[in-house]
Amino acid sequence: MSDWDAELEDEEAGAVIRTVARQLKLWREAAGLTQAEFGTLIGYGEELVSSVERRRRIPRPEYLDAADEALRADGKISAMKTDLEEVRYPKKVRDLKKLEAESTELCAYNNSIVHGLLQTEEYARVGLQARRPVFTSEELEQRIAARMARQEIISDTSPSPVFSFVQCESTLRRPIGGKMVMRRQLERLLEVAQLPHVDLQVLPMGLEENAGLDGSFRLLRLNDGTTVGHLEVQHISRVITNPKEVQLLEMRYGIIRAQALNPRESLARIEKVLGET
Repeated sequence: MSDWDAELEDEEAGAVIRTVARQLKLWREAAGLTQAEFGTLIGYGEELVSSVERRRRIPRPEYLDAADEALRADGKISAMKTDLEEVRYPKKVRDLKKLEAESTELCAYNNSIVHGLLQTEEYARVGLQARRPVFTSEELEQRIAARMARQEIISDTSPSPVFSFVQCESTLRRPIGGKMVMRRQLERLLEVAQLPHVDLQVLPMGLEENAGLDGSFRLLRLNDGTTVGHLEVQHISRVITNPKEVQLLEMRYGIIRAQALNPRESLARIEKVLGET
């Protein structure tokens, strides 16, 4: 699915798309224009105008700007870009972004790749391109944009949420994308680790005991005091709310943090790997 196509089973996105499509149609009809005439006026084909009004396609920002200017809407149509911005991303990405926004603390352990909130765009692109079956070019760009948009939360100057990341050393040494991509990724880790609300630790590969062998996971402590877990395996994304399961993840994360190098030692380990890359 491209970022022009409406995800019909997504109720939240559907409600926004219906409202925008209805407003566009009302503005066009009030101007006395057919779909073909309107399409010619804004530089798009009649078929696309029809698809937008029938809610089969999501209008891009430039479409809304062109419509606003052609219909002399004084910014009222362009303002709908904000409403559509989030629904262009897959629902599971939006849901995760909402959870992150409602969190006071985010904890994450990764043993296969660098965590999504820490990835450079190049690193993210290589990882997503490796997916099978492959994404179309539009799907790929959509998912990269969604991942980069999620990173806004970590670059925020607000002290909340606070972040705790534990990366298995294997994720620092796996040459995803080649030497230059990995060098920039390691430099990004060093940069983020300097933020006052971020703790970044490395779990050494040489440990004889490793509590993180069962795979990556994250914990999100929410504003209401509750904690939820999140697992993402292959194409499955699951939020864990059962208190016993969450408690198990919390216990496991505590052990992983204890086994990992402390933040200062972790910075030195990342710098060492960078020097070897």
